[in-house]
Amino acid sequence: MKKIFSIIAVAAMVMTASAQTKVTLNTYSGTAVDKYAGMQCDVTMNRYLFTGWNTVALPFDMSEQDLDAVLGQGWQLERLVGVNQQGSVVELCFQECKAEGVKAGVPYILYYAGETGTKKFLVNTRLTPNYSPLTFTTEAGVQVTMSGAALKAQGKGKYGILALHNAEARFTRVDSEDNVFYATRCYITTSTQQPLTMVARHLRANEVTGITDIVAGSDVVDVYNIQGMKVASGVRAADVNNLVPNVYIVNGRKVIVR
Repeated sequence: MKKIFSIIAVAAMVMTASAQTKVTLNTYSGTAVDKYAGMQCDVTMNRYLFTGWNTVALPFDMSEQDLDAVLGQGWQLERLVGVNQQGSVVELCFQECKAEGVKAGVPYILYYAGETGTKKFLVNTRLTPNYSPLTFTTEAGVQVTMSGAALKAQGKGKYGILALHNAEARFTRVDSEDNVFYATRCYITTSTQQPLTMVARHLRANEVTGITDIVAGSDVVDVYNIQGMKVASGVRAADVNNLVPNVYIVNGRKVIVR
C-alpha cells in the first residue's frame, strides 16, 4: 500500500514539474508579463551584453550566485544613489550593490568582463510587471530619473550608454528618432530640455552609509554635496533624513538619504 502511495506521489510531482509555466522573454521588443505576475515560472532570457558597462532592468530577482552562474567572474553591479550638478554637467553617483543581486524592476548598470555576445539566463522565479524608476534632484532643481524599459522605448531625448561609450559608463543624449531602447535596458530622463553632459562616479559598497550612525549625538550638522559644496547649514540631526534624496557628506563621511 505504501508503495502505491509513493508511486502516486512521484507521479504528482512529475505532473507538477511538467506543468510549470515556461516563459521566454524577448529582450528587444519586450514581453508583457502581467498575466504571469506572481507566478513561479521557468524563465529563459537571451540578452546581448557588451564587454564593459551595460544597463539592465529585469522583471524578476536574481541573486549574486545566480548572476555568477551566467556572467562568470569580474562582473560588477551598481545602483544610482544620487546626482550632483555643476552648470550643464550632471554627476551620476552609482554605488556597488553586487551582494544584493538584482531586484525586480530596479534599474542598474552592469559591468560585464566576458566577451561581447549573447548570454542565456535560465532561472526559476516569480515575474513582476512593476518597474521602479529612481529619481533624484540636483542642486539646480533638475530632476534626473533612471528607468528600466519593460518594452522597447522610443529613444529621442533620453540618455543611455551607447556601445561606443560603455568602457566608462557614459550616458549620452539620444537626438535621433531612429534610436530606441530595447527591453531590459535602462535610460535616463531629465526635467529640462537643456542638453546635459552626464558623468558617472562609482562608489564602493562600504563607501556610503545610512545617516543614523553619522549624526548620532550631534545637535546640528552642516551638509555638503559629494563635490564638497555646502548645501545646508545647521541642520538638526533628526531632520537630515528629510533632505532631498541624494548622496551627501555629513561629519566628513558620505551618507545616503533615500
